[in-house]
Amino acid sequence: MSQRVLTTESGAPVADNQNSATAGAGGPLLIQDQHLLEKLARFNRERIPERVVHAHGSGAYGYFEVTDDVTGFTRADFLSEVGRRTETFVRFSTVADSLGGADAVRDPRGFALKFYTNEGNYDLVGNNTPVFFIKDPLKFPDFIHSQKRDPFTGRQEPDNVWDFWAHSPESTHQITWLMGDRGIPASYRHMNGFGSHTYRWTNAQGEAFFVKYHFRTNQGVRSLSAEQGAEQVGKDANSHQTDLLQAIERGVNPSWTLHVQVMPAAEAADYRFNPFDVTKVWPHADYPLQRVGRLVLDRNPDNVFAEVEQAAFSPNNFVPGIGPSPDKMLQGRLFAYADAQRYRLGVNHTQLPVNAPRAATVDHYGRDGLHTTRYGSRQDKNYEPNSYAGPAQTGQALAAPLAVDGWTGTHEAPAHTKDDDFFQAGELYRLMSADEKDRLVANIAGGLSQVTRDDVIEKNLAHFHAADADYGRRVEEAVRALRED
Repeated sequence: MSQRVLTTESGAPVADNQNSATAGAGGPLLIQDQHLLEKLARFNRERIPERVVHAHGSGAYGYFEVTDDVTGFTRADFLSEVGRRTETFVRFSTVADSLGGADAVRDPRGFALKFYTNEGNYDLVGNNTPVFFIKDPLKFPDFIHSQKRDPFTGRQEPDNVWDFWAHSPESTHQITWLMGDRGIPASYRHMNGFGSHTYRWTNAQGEAFFVKYHFRTNQGVRSLSAEQGAEQVGKDANSHQTDLLQAIERGVNPSWTLHVQVMPAAEAADYRFNPFDVTKVWPHADYPLQRVGRLVLDRNPDNVFAEVEQAAFSPNNFVPGIGPSPDKMLQGRLFAYADAQRYRLGVNHTQLPVNAPRAATVDHYGRDGLHTTRYGSRQDKNYEPNSYAGPAQTGQALAAPLAVDGWTGTHEAPAHTKDDDFFQAGELYRLMSADEKDRLVANIAGGLSQVTRDDVIEKNLAHFHAADADYGRRVEEAVRALRED
């Protein structure tokens, strides 16, 4: 095999890649050394801004296969036929920590999927929990600031974390999930995934249904205790990445079974709580799980930076037959996710290989901007409408229309008969075994007892009391005992 020739980025052969050009054998470096300057300049620019949330993650390619007929609920083509396979890319992540953070920590996990369908890319951006901390995107920047490093101390502060939660009673349900036994997954392969938000499916007859996505791991759910998580971080901070990489390399391909809960659109208005509230779950007794298909991951990325770090997901990437619900948090994310990627990766980030459609033809009027690779032909115009046979609209909506009425303004969500922030957290607590309750109480008390303000502690304790009397009593006693030590 002939030796490949090292070149500069412009293609010129490199004579010496071991020694910089100098003025004489021992003299200073020369600014004319183009190869040296190019290497240093590129190195200085090899890192892009990390994600504000979900910065630390792992990814893999695979496929989604339809196993059950759901055409009665959606006209999405990639779900139209049993046996149909669609290429996918999945990114798992922690939420609060930075790019250099550890895997085995107590934190929600991102569960983001990109389906490369023949009608365009469909992005489903969720978590490994079916609920979230807040229900309005106006609070999201404040929430994340409270969980991130304090601007003065440079570390995550229990005072900040619990102070925000004290003023956000809707967080009680998610706190109960996070501090429970599933708060530290043993690996990405051993956790469930959820769309979390409510979405809207539309069938070929124009009928609308609201749905929630559940990806159930076929490896079984496995989690770590706080002590096991700390030990794992000490052994391998990238333990989840290591596990996913090695499993796929061995041919042990992880898989998940997708189920959906389906609510006819007409039932949403009179449901006993707001079905678009992401801090709530729909009881399975009301809307049972219906199987759709299976997700299989079978190929590792060749380059983590190019394919995992530059992967861009946005929940506004829908396909015909799937659309958004009035879920406020989802509505905010329809803008925020895509905008975050325009900042991180540039306006043409959708042209990067990991983000570009693979089974659909891209044809629009965007031409300019940094790093564009789409120029079109001489005859192509960059405006519409035009007289030059450019791409034109279809006139067919992706999803069924949603009726709205009332006055514009800042409104609280319409009240339903069972709309409160605590009852589902209490139901979750009462489902736990005695040992699970012990660990939940210990995890909450371990963090809350570090808070320095008594009023913040009292506000949080009131939330647990409101969820369940025993829950509140036990947390209060555990916090008191830790603070007296």
